[in-house]
Amino acid sequence: MPTPTKGARLGAGPAHERLLLANLATSLFQNGRITTTEAKAKRLRPYAERLITKAKRGDLHNRREIMKVIRDKDVVQRLMTEIGPFFSDRNGGYLRIVKTMPRRGDNAAMAVIELIQEKTVTAEAEAARKTRFAADEKKADEKKADETTDEATAAEETTDAADVVDQDADAPESATKDAAEEPAEGADDKDKTS
Repeated sequence: MPTPTKGARLGAGPAHERLLLANLATSLFQNGRITTTEAKAKRLRPYAERLITKAKRGDLHNRREIMKVIRDKDVVQRLMTEIGPFFSDRNGGYLRIVKTMPRRGDNAAMAVIELIQEKTVTAEAEAARKTRFAADEKKADEKKADETTDEATAAEETTDAADVVDQDADAPESATKDAAEEPAEGADDKDKTS
């Protein structure tokens, strides 16, 4: 049995905290990102990541486990068909918390919690740093695209060359026929003169 949380909970009691986290998770999966207090975001992150891990498995048992927490069937369907498979090659770290400016009314620490949109950690880090490696990847992608167009052009030229070879192959046959007909005509001329 897990050790109970010490100190004040997010809500009035444990049941209220469970409902609060379930509603935050539902909103997060619906919208992809939400703005909330930093304390709620920190409590939501492991809760939501466990749900995503269950969605990655994708079987009936895990769907029912998710349905115990998230009551909206559309959100559960999106979690099982889109979000879970998107993170299939990633082991944890599905969410990001970014601290923002304090709330105006009560100066509470605020944060944005969002689903990570990048497939890999290195691609995300390079994009954030905007390093030359990201530029090199773009150049490599452009080079691959050029190579595929060059291959397609080479394939067309090969096809054209094959057509020319076929025409050349037909040409000697017709030349042979013409050469065979000429002596026959010449023989007829000789017969006529004789």
